[in-house]
Amino acid sequence: MAAKISSLLRQTFKYPGKFFCNSFYTYSSEPFHPLPNRVPQWRTAEEAVAVIKSHDKVWIHGSSMTPTPLVEALAEHGKRGGLKNVELIHILTEGPLEVAKPEFQGVFRINALFLDKNTRGAVNEGRADFVPIFLSEIPLLFGRGIINLDVALVQVSPPDEHGFCTLGAAVECTRAAIINAKYIIGLVNPKVPRTFGDSVIHMSHIDTMVEGDMDLPGKDLGDSDEIERKIGQHIAGNLVSDGATLQMGIGTIPQAVCEQLTHHRDLGIHTEMFGDKLVELVELGCITNARKTVSTGKIVVSFVIGSRKVYDFLDNNPFIMMHDVGFCNNIQNICQNPKVTAINSCIEVDLTGQVVADSIGHKMYSGVGGQVDFIRGAALGLDGLGKPIIAIKSCTKNDESKIVPIIKDGAGVVTTRAHAHYIVTEYGIAYLFGKNLRQRAYELINIAHPQHREELEKAAFGQLKCMPSP
Repeated sequence: MAAKISSLLRQTFKYPGKFFCNSFYTYSSEPFHPLPNRVPQWRTAEEAVAVIKSHDKVWIHGSSMTPTPLVEALAEHGKRGGLKNVELIHILTEGPLEVAKPEFQGVFRINALFLDKNTRGAVNEGRADFVPIFLSEIPLLFGRGIINLDVALVQVSPPDEHGFCTLGAAVECTRAAIINAKYIIGLVNPKVPRTFGDSVIHMSHIDTMVEGDMDLPGKDLGDSDEIERKIGQHIAGNLVSDGATLQMGIGTIPQAVCEQLTHHRDLGIHTEMFGDKLVELVELGCITNARKTVSTGKIVVSFVIGSRKVYDFLDNNPFIMMHDVGFCNNIQNICQNPKVTAINSCIEVDLTGQVVADSIGHKMYSGVGGQVDFIRGAALGLDGLGKPIIAIKSCTKNDESKIVPIIKDGAGVVTTRAHAHYIVTEYGIAYLFGKNLRQRAYELINIAHPQHREELEKAAFGQLKCMPSP
């Protein structure tokens, strides 16, 4: 691949042997803009990450585009080079994330903007940090100079005949990060889908390229269970209208909703992320985006993860626009679309409608993410037909109620009770908007698991000094 791209460089640039320092970044850091007479250098992963020094701030491309070979090379460089206190910043990442292991304490310090299973332990054991922040506002950290990056590690598709690469299946916050970063290392992988929208970066902005050829990580969610299917039926059958603009995350409940939408028509997609099941809806003709106001006729998304099927669907497909989360999750953009239906999940909900989504008690679990961005975008829909939905199983795997009198000590409220509109379990739909505390408790108890309803009713009476009632 390197030889092929070197040939391309000779065709594309007048002075292929001339390299420039980062002074170009003071001229234009806009990734779409080809920097004249500037080409990246090819290095091995080990050579590329050698530029990283102690106390540097490093961005790691996230989701399905996590550049694992670069992260592994960085881990080795950290040990051999005696690095200290290198700050690693990212949203959710896929793969083992070697640098999060205990033996790297003091070498690297993760500062996570969203957590997954590969970073929860480090944060909850005090070896890493977590930043509570709306996904839509992460680009502001770079734009306002609150975080200034020394290096960005990204994964990109090979450059085309004009020298343009793309960020593939994950633009998220990485576009803002590469604009901010002083030095960019790009893992060039032919298995990365070539995408449209904000994903484009001209290769002249990349300082060092590393050749790679590996499969992208995927998520196999398996089949939806009976409870999830019931939740999906409640949502699809009662809350999703033809012509609605949908936001759904990746998980078993959003998957179950997708499975129930096969007879809907003229659906639009404006979402931060999606997976395989959405491809099936496109193939069935359910998704046209024809009624959307923002990016009419096109799917708007910020990052994608699933099987090879969804990456092939993305590849060179102008039907999908990959956007920076500052655009995709912007409430002012979301609310312009028709019948915005935002479907999100959580960990627990109390009897007043407070939604806990990022932690289990004091233990951090995920992050704030884009839940509030889309909950508000739906609630403020200009057509007045938006539906902000929180979907949740009524019980945990241990048969504990997820609808609780009081949230766990230390748990974080992501969506406030004033923001909560629809709460859905396998037992039905609770509509909370405009309801007082007594009415909210009544609605929520009615969709709790029957074995917990009496206990919840007693707790509600103790708190309210009156019986929950409609």
